[in-house]
Amino acid sequence: MLNRKIKKIFNGYGRLADRRSEIEPDEIFLDSSNLPKFDTHQFEGRLVSPISKRNIALLTVFFGLAFVALVVKVGNLQIAEGEKYSNRSENNRLRHITVFAPRGVIYDRNGKELAWNIFGEDKEFALRKYTTLSGFSHILGYVKYPAKDSSGFYYNEDYIGKTGVENFFNGELSGENGLKITETNALGKVQSESVIRLPKEGGNLTLSIDAAVQNKFYESIAGLAQRAGFSGGAGAIMDARSGEILAMANYPEYSSQIMSDGRDGGAIRAYLENKNKPFLNRVIDGLYTPGSIVKPFVALGALTEKIISPSDTIFSGGSITVPNIYDPAKPSVFTEMRAHGYVDMRKALAESSNVYFYEVGGGYENQKGLGIYNIEKYMRMFGFGSDFPAGFFSGKSGIVPNPEWKKENFGDSQWRIGDTYNTSIGQYGFQITPMQAVRAVSMIANGGELLNPSIISNPSNPAAKIINMSEDDFQVVREGMRGAVLYGTATGLNIPQVEIAAKTGTAQLGSFKKFVNSWVIGFFPYENPKYAFAVLMERGSSVNLIGGVYVMRELIDWMSINAPEYLR
Repeated sequence: MLNRKIKKIFNGYGRLADRRSEIEPDEIFLDSSNLPKFDTHQFEGRLVSPISKRNIALLTVFFGLAFVALVVKVGNLQIAEGEKYSNRSENNRLRHITVFAPRGVIYDRNGKELAWNIFGEDKEFALRKYTTLSGFSHILGYVKYPAKDSSGFYYNEDYIGKTGVENFFNGELSGENGLKITETNALGKVQSESVIRLPKEGGNLTLSIDAAVQNKFYESIAGLAQRAGFSGGAGAIMDARSGEILAMANYPEYSSQIMSDGRDGGAIRAYLENKNKPFLNRVIDGLYTPGSIVKPFVALGALTEKIISPSDTIFSGGSITVPNIYDPAKPSVFTEMRAHGYVDMRKALAESSNVYFYEVGGGYENQKGLGIYNIEKYMRMFGFGSDFPAGFFSGKSGIVPNPEWKKENFGDSQWRIGDTYNTSIGQYGFQITPMQAVRAVSMIANGGELLNPSIISNPSNPAAKIINMSEDDFQVVREGMRGAVLYGTATGLNIPQVEIAAKTGTAQLGSFKKFVNSWVIGFFPYENPKYAFAVLMERGSSVNLIGGVYVMRELIDWMSINAPEYLR
């Protein structure tokens, strides 16, 4: 009976199949015995309807519009903006590369290289190389190299001089960079190169410095500072006729090589943390109390103003006393290291009598004095306390004390005679630089020409100012300075190799006067002055017996063997 039912069903299906070309789902009957085990949650066994003609039409329109947009965009790239993108493509293939110009070489006066260039295999530009001799960093300075960003492109294509000659003469030392075009393929491999602009090398520079003298000068200053406990030192030797600087030493100093390379962070950090300031150019920017080295200039002022004649004598008993009108029991006493007896100007300079210059500067009893404003006038005539001429040696102007300065700094409008006395011997608020000192003493050597110092050999360098003073007065001061070497305070420079004239100075520092600056200035040869010098040893113990004179003696002894041409 079951078979008849199935047969009837299939007969009915056959008639339906004849009537329609496809089977309708509701015409198939399933019972529990033939139901597949579909996972309907995973869409198994579901019936899927065919895509409608409407959806197909919409898809056809969408793809048609996309194709039209693509055609329009391609046409725009190829036709409207074709040249633009062609150029961009060409630039991607042709790379413009800077050809770095070598920096100029720096020589000393004898042709010795002080700064030059070396080419490393891994560098596109030359590296700066500096002399290994000590004592040159404040003269030469250092450079900052061309620099790339993280993508490898140069955002700085120039060497930049940071200090010293490298900075001041950066324009002369810098060359003009060139340009080359490099062609690469799709893989970045270089196919060809073409230089379209050749680099132009920077100009070379010959300094007035003698490298050997400079090195020895520095070593003498550094050696004494380290042995005797000075915190620093500085010195300069200048041609008293042309203004050329033969040597200029600063201690302590930094390394030009370390600063240019920039890799030794520990050394650079040590420079920055050093309390003795190795970056300070003491020769031009260090301000120091001068002490007795101002006495030759006070003497010239007194002679010019007819305050005293060279042969007039003043008795130095070791001190002078000024009454105190407010409290007679407490007079002001101005002393010196020892009594000199009767001294004229030559002997007062040679032995550095304070009492003589107290009286000549400020007046005492029957002796008329210059007075503070005349002292200031003559100090400024010799270049102290004035703005330095613009140039490589332009630095601090310093201080010559006067009543206006005192009021501004101490709020005290009363200028006392004691202030004039102390100014007369280079104390109180007096501040000068070693470059001012060597420039001023060169005026004594050459008879009144205030020269513009030059770091360049054979400069065209007219005098900044010519002082109209008597040659006889200059000669009196020269004789007094020669006396200092023969029998006075600078006998350490009394040597047979060359006759030297000098003036020493010991400037006391601080309220308790535990420290001093030790100075010596002078010139040589005495009869035909060619070179002026100034040496400062900074902040040493007041009980130390050696200073600036020791440095110059050691240098002159060395020069007599290794550079005698300067002593003739």
